[in-house]
Amino acid sequence: MNKALIAISGVILGLTLWSFQSDNETELDNCKIMVHVDGLRNSTGNVQFTLYNKEGSIPDEHYENYYRQKDGVIQDGEAKVIFENIPKGNYALNILHDEDMNGKIKKGWILPTEGIGFTNYSSIGLGNRPNFEDASFPVDTNCYKKVKIIYM
Repeated sequence: MNKALIAISGVILGLTLWSFQSDNETELDNCKIMVHVDGLRNSTGNVQFTLYNKEGSIPDEHYENYYRQKDGVIQDGEAKVIFENIPKGNYALNILHDEDMNGKIKKGWILPTEGIGFTNYSSIGLGNRPNFEDASFPVDTNCYKKVKIIYM
């Protein structure tokens, strides 16, 4: 009986240690993405930071395909957020200066009337539409991204 109890205790201890090790490895594999935008034309509304992790998820005019989303407070013409516990992989960012705070891109006839931006884009237009492949960047450690805001 004692041998069975010792064997069971050993199995439980082994599973506990394995579980603890897996949790630590998962924690170490997760990263932070610090995002900053400046040059906002006013302090009206907030800045919506949207993180994507899948090919084909951008453009996403109605914000249906994102991985995570956060709102940033505007202070002195800039806003910042930190996305935490991000698994290693490829990601892209979309920034919206959501002046009317409705969570949607306000558009004129064709182009946005609120400020928008994407990682790796310095301009956006009919001939330069954002896509995940061009906007994406690798994440394998904590990183910092500054995104340019564009007003049409």
